[in-house]
Amino acid sequence: MLDPVSWKLDSGRVIRAFEPDIDDYRGKLRIIDQTLLPEQLEYIETCDVKEVYACIKRLAVRGAPAIGCAAALGLAAGAFRVVTADKEKFLNTVKGFADELASSRPTAVNLFWALNRCTAKLCASAADDGSVDTLKIILLHEALDILAEDINMCRTIGEYGLSLLREGAGILTHCNAGALATGDYGTALSPMYAAHERGMKFTVYSDETRPLLQGSRLTAWELSQVGIDVVSICDNMAAQVMKEGKIDLVIVGSDRIAANGDAANKIGTYGVAVLAKYHHIPFYVAAPYSTVDITLEHGGLIPIEQRDGDEIRRGFGKLTAPEKVKVYNPAFDVTPHELISGIITERGILTPPFSHKLKEIIKS
Repeated sequence: MLDPVSWKLDSGRVIRAFEPDIDDYRGKLRIIDQTLLPEQLEYIETCDVKEVYACIKRLAVRGAPAIGCAAALGLAAGAFRVVTADKEKFLNTVKGFADELASSRPTAVNLFWALNRCTAKLCASAADDGSVDTLKIILLHEALDILAEDINMCRTIGEYGLSLLREGAGILTHCNAGALATGDYGTALSPMYAAHERGMKFTVYSDETRPLLQGSRLTAWELSQVGIDVVSICDNMAAQVMKEGKIDLVIVGSDRIAANGDAANKIGTYGVAVLAKYHHIPFYVAAPYSTVDITLEHGGLIPIEQRDGDEIRRGFGKLTAPEKVKVYNPAFDVTPHELISGIITERGILTPPFSHKLKEIIKS
């Protein structure tokens, strides 16, 4: 039988969205409840698959890479609580857990990538003569590998993206693709953390990102925690700050990138890209290779999550629209590849045309 995994997270300044319990090798999760930020910093501790599902569904944990990592760790945590010595029964139960977690949110491809990778590893290992206990350890190792790779991915994206930043620059970002959305520094915010560590001075303009305000509640909060100069603006101010010459660069994250480079990100991103194009401002997407869905030819095929209308009617509990009014509330939009200056990945910065280059990084 394999030895229990040893895992220790570094104690850096970056706020982590979740972490495995370092005193419990079975994979108990400790998750920041992001629905309470910035008023409260509270943690949810759980080893229950249904609670992990609920955390993802209600956005207590969110951001494509973080969702994938949390789902993998949640799957491992749930597997450790399955009481059976029958391998077939164990595999079927874990596959059921994976199906349940996969149904939490439809757009972020990292969720399905991580769960498929875990179940594939489990099924391949089950073909050997190992016991159910051994399979549990193998699954946990795979989940922790996914987290470790995500941490390394964040740092590498930051180093590549750093080349785009300049002293005194104004950088616009939309939604939250930082430490709260990944296992470490984030994707879109990672170059900013890297630049800040090197003493570079710059200003980040953070769109509030309606209707759930991930930009003002989360991005502005986490950047201010480490002393990065951040300015929150309403979404409808982006055009004006660009017109005033305050923005030199736009960097956003992505939840799924199609084979041609079309990128799905939080609703409002497409509008920012159009504005950047008009004002001749470079627009970059930062995302790991696991966000690329090579099976989808273009962004029109990306499933877009539709969320509860009360997120708009009753923003944070207060009635802000007629109670019975119809609401259209897509959580994401798709930015056409023609509007994207480059895609910052952990394997380099890809420039247009994207199709061949995206296929290559998936193969490598």
